[in-house]
Amino acid sequence: MGIKGLTALISDEAPGAIKEMEIKTYFGRKVAIDASMSLYQFLIAVRQNDGQQLMTESGETTSHLLGFFYRTLRMIDYGIKPMYVFDGKPPDLKQEVLNKRFGKREEAREQEEEQKDVADVEKMDQLARRQVRPTRQHNEEVRHLLKLMGIPCVIAPSEAEAQCAELARAGKVYAAGSEDMDTLTFGTPILLKHLTASEQKKLPVHQVDLPRALEGLGMTMDQFIDLCILLGCDYLDPIKGIGPKTALKLMKEHGSLDKVVEHLKAEGKKSVVIPDVWPFEEARKIFLAPDVQKGSDLDLKWEAPDVEGMVKFLCQDKGFSEDRVRKGCEKLQKSLSQKQQGRLDGFFTVASSSAKRKPEADGKKDAKKSKTASGGGAAKKGKK
Repeated sequence: MGIKGLTALISDEAPGAIKEMEIKTYFGRKVAIDASMSLYQFLIAVRQNDGQQLMTESGETTSHLLGFFYRTLRMIDYGIKPMYVFDGKPPDLKQEVLNKRFGKREEAREQEEEQKDVADVEKMDQLARRQVRPTRQHNEEVRHLLKLMGIPCVIAPSEAEAQCAELARAGKVYAAGSEDMDTLTFGTPILLKHLTASEQKKLPVHQVDLPRALEGLGMTMDQFIDLCILLGCDYLDPIKGIGPKTALKLMKEHGSLDKVVEHLKAEGKKSVVIPDVWPFEEARKIFLAPDVQKGSDLDLKWEAPDVEGMVKFLCQDKGFSEDRVRKGCEKLQKSLSQKQQGRLDGFFTVASSSAKRKPEADGKKDAKKSKTASGGGAAKKGKK
């Protein structure tokens, strides 16, 4: 679900924080992708012409495998090094939300049964998509495929978005890739949306810059977290009668969610309804100190793909076209075996004009130090 109304709020109040970028812009970048979100997306979006999920002859769903295989190849084609993070155990506070979602799936299943003889194709498709639920088998199959492709995976202790944010903060990756805006609430400096979208949709990547968002909103990170909780997140429903603009106004006037709640209770407006049980302090703790593996403890390695293993798994076991899979594997091998040209901004850190630029830790150790002209002139290029 993410944070309700946050994208529009940032667009209005901090327009410089969101940029539309071409996917090729991220050449040479490592990105931590929320695999659990992508899995759900692919199960919904990757379908046959009749709207049904892709399946083997025995009835096993393969939409998720097709999605991960080809969308990952697309990113690698553009020189991106993706890695994936899977959800672990959800926080206890989220369980009620998950139960509600399960209830909606059951409701959709009942409606589909009742309306199958009278509903139009579009309505039946909507009901079918509402029933999608990734299973343990789906997750295991995707991890197996990614291992065969040589793509690193991490199973988060809890929320995948939080682990992606931790990897970005630790400098292990450039950004977190997810459709959930709560990845920002967990503190990723940069969020990339639509990175795994279908190429046919021609959607630009939306890059959201957290420091710029905070600056535009005029908030500290703690206040931003409180705002996100007030807007409505995965752990708590929003307060009835409080929209995004009002939430921002209240936070700016009172400075913290504690004081906002006190104010609303004292004001006693009938149009504003605070749930009897609304443990915002617990939600705040999850965002401030999420259960994650420290980024510094994780070693991300991209390995050579196991082509024959992929052919056996995707073609012999899952019924994929061997010709298409082998062509995909050729592209994968070619992209990963080529020595990627480094990004120019990968060799230098941002510094003031009076300071000398220094090579970053992951740059070439034997690169010659750039010399700056006196008075902060442009750096001269060293011979290779």
